[in-house]
Amino acid sequence: MKKEARYLVPWDYMADPAVHVFNGRVYIYPSHDRESGILENDNGDHFDMNDYHVFSTDDVMHGEVVDHGVVLRVADIPWAGRQLWDCDVVCKGDKYYMYFPLKDRNDIFRIGVAVSDRPEGPFIPQPDPMRGSYSIDPAVLDDGDGCFYMYFGGLWGGQLQRYRDNKALESAILPEGNEPALTARVARLSEDMLQFAEAPRPVVILDAEGQPLRAGDTERRFFEASWVHKYKGKYYFSYSTGDTHLLCYAIGDNPYGPFTYQGVILPPVVGWTTHHAIVSYHGKWYLFHHDCVPSGGKTWLRSLKVCELEYDEEGRIITCQ
Repeated sequence: MKKEARYLVPWDYMADPAVHVFNGRVYIYPSHDRESGILENDNGDHFDMNDYHVFSTDDVMHGEVVDHGVVLRVADIPWAGRQLWDCDVVCKGDKYYMYFPLKDRNDIFRIGVAVSDRPEGPFIPQPDPMRGSYSIDPAVLDDGDGCFYMYFGGLWGGQLQRYRDNKALESAILPEGNEPALTARVARLSEDMLQFAEAPRPVVILDAEGQPLRAGDTERRFFEASWVHKYKGKYYFSYSTGDTHLLCYAIGDNPYGPFTYQGVILPPVVGWTTHHAIVSYHGKWYLFHHDCVPSGGKTWLRSLKVCELEYDEEGRIITCQ
């Protein structure tokens, strides 16, 4: 169905939104795109972001969007190499924890943590990345019972194909055809929110017959951009299919899955693909995402947007158009 959509930050290029409600306001934590002059390639070198802004609003579709300014920069991070990609932020107690992917000085993606006393930052980074972390796109679920779960991973430039069973491979291996697809990973976080409390596990997506999706099933298999939200007691794992440009979702009964594929949330947008967040605010659900319409299709210059999201009576997400 055709939905009203709003560009939230028309004065700058923002992408990959993570969105949460803190203290009665909607807080948006996007990547900050910029023109770096780096040529496009499949490793994503042209996505050369180097800082984060935080935005907030109390009226998603029509209210003022406040820019709280730069809250973390590559230059602030002791172990930094380059490319500050899709982050997420959660609150525990009186602290806010930002999780971010960043290449270290060996050009290997790790996941770092930065901490603030306020949702609008600034965030102070820890001196080292999370032990055992790898790949990109961290998204953290607050399960409401004191447990927090991080979902992460991304193919191609996200380097997930360089790992098996949480160990680095000598050479990257990308499954093909009827081989099982690579999956996102999930791990419960430690009490202090700064490390994994357990070894990351695979986030398995099943088809309607209960079989794991295959690598060649490129319109349904996971590529990047994990997000998890809860609706009527179920866990909705949503993600991007990457090179087929879809946002899809699967439903499970617990944070670890498995999740059964359900359908498409958003068809292809202008630009290579899209990241997203799904959040409820004042009784309505919203899909935050991005496209490249304002930049004329430059896939490294993306613009943050939002539309309302709806479910049918069976809890299925109605595809946005």
